[in-house]
Amino acid sequence: MQGEATPIGLAGWMRLIVRVILLLVLILIFVPAHYVYRIFAYGSPFPKYFLRYTGRVLGARARNVGTPLKRDVFFLANHISWLDILVLAGASGTAFVAKAELAKAPLVGWLAGLNRTVFVKRENRMGVAEQVNLLKDALADNWSVTIFPEGTTTDGHSLLPFKTSMLKVLEPPPPGILVQPVVIDYAAVAEWIGWVGEESGVHNAKRVFARKGSFPVFIHYLEPFNPEDFPGRKAIGAEARHRMEAVLLDNLGKPLRDFEHTVAAIRYAAPPKPPPTA
Repeated sequence: MQGEATPIGLAGWMRLIVRVILLLVLILIFVPAHYVYRIFAYGSPFPKYFLRYTGRVLGARARNVGTPLKRDVFFLANHISWLDILVLAGASGTAFVAKAELAKAPLVGWLAGLNRTVFVKRENRMGVAEQVNLLKDALADNWSVTIFPEGTTTDGHSLLPFKTSMLKVLEPPPPGILVQPVVIDYAAVAEWIGWVGEESGVHNAKRVFARKGSFPVFIHYLEPFNPEDFPGRKAIGAEARHRMEAVLLDNLGKPLRDFEHTVAAIRYAAPPKPPPTA
């Protein structure tokens, strides 16, 4: 969390190397299969399989709680790690809304593009209309689309205020589109998995690739609702957040806590820490 490199022992480096090799094998299998499939049909299933098995290689054992809608659905999910993308897409085949910077990332940006990611510029407030049009096109193409309305990753014990600009696509909602809230729960390893504070993406990825063993990821698909029943993006976001918070409270068995890290990009200021007791 302080941006310090995490020490990795010899066994950790061996696990990291083996997982990188397995990831390359998955790329060699699924990426050519994807392009061959696209010659004959639209809507290749291979990005979903690739992301699913990549998550498994990294130790994530996704378990669905509830049933995800397959099409004409807008998922709103909490966000803890870049692993969220692997487990959610691997479970449901959803496309994502992601930061534009991801499109330029070596390999990751290309792979995200294969999964029909909609890239948006979070700081480009003048371009919101264009970004909303991209989402409308995605939904019109019968995709399921996921956004992380917190705008950043947290520690699994917090739920930040929702940023609802991307929900403009639901003002008014396209015919037949439903909203399904989703809660991702890494259980006992949530704080360890979480990519928060000043830790770089490279450091976080190294930790995950070098980690011993596997861990469960519970994906709670909550009851979908019709956005027409909650007019306006803020009302839709508030309803989804209310339902997600109830599930998080039940999972944790205690109240949610304030997120401890300031995130300037989404204008979130962490609450001041209480002075140490004598």
